Amino acid sequence: MTVFALDALDLAALLCSRVCHDVISPVGAIVNGLEVLEEEKDAEMRGFALDLIKKSAETASARLQFCRLAFGAAGSAGASIDTGDAEKVARGLFADQRTRLDWQAPRLLMPKNQVKLILNLCLIAAGAIPRGGVITVTTRGADEQLSVSVTAQGANAKLSSQASDLLAGTPAQAVDAQGIQAYYTGLVAKAANMSLTIEVESELVAIQAISASAPAIIEAVA
Repeated sequence: MTVFALDALDLAALLCSRVCHDVISPVGAIVNGLEVLEEEKDAEMRGFALDLIKKSAETASARLQFCRLAFGAAGSAGASIDTGDAEKVARGLFADQRTRLDWQAPRLLMPKNQVKLILNLCLIAAGAIPRGGVITVTTRGADEQLSVSVTAQGANAKLSSQASDLLAGTPAQAVDAQGIQAYYTGLVAKAANMSLTIEVESELVAIQAISASAPAIIEAVA
């Protein structure tokens, strides 16, 4: 099977489109709230506008902080990232959603590509349960013996039809802004020297990332 190669400029452009898509909604809500403040004299409406601005600013900030770690350089080459920081931005991303994050990974310094992989797997897991549910992150070992399990449990949990091919770097068609995040996740997994496996059951999607010498994590799901 031929591995698809995306031009570096196209990869950068599509990732930028993805980030802009994530933040444009709360930023637009901030602008709308400011317009209401400029035009509205009613105290109740002004209070509503201020609440909208506050919540939207928090959402935009949380999404940008998450994207900074998940997609950004996050330090110099070979840098390590505190998984506590990764947990913080992940919790911020899901704070106001119907999705609950169950983070069971111990706090330690981890190579940045491994941390980026965990965060990107969280995004894929969130996309698998659009009606909400529970995302569980579990890790075992570290460095070259790291195993990561990210599960999404919720009503009608499922991955898109192209997700497996995108993660494997073998998309059946051109990669667009909608599929770029899964394709990028596959690239990060390769950079971290980790293989990905996917299991889909009733109301459950489980993705494992395993280093060559690491044992697999078997999740017990109630």
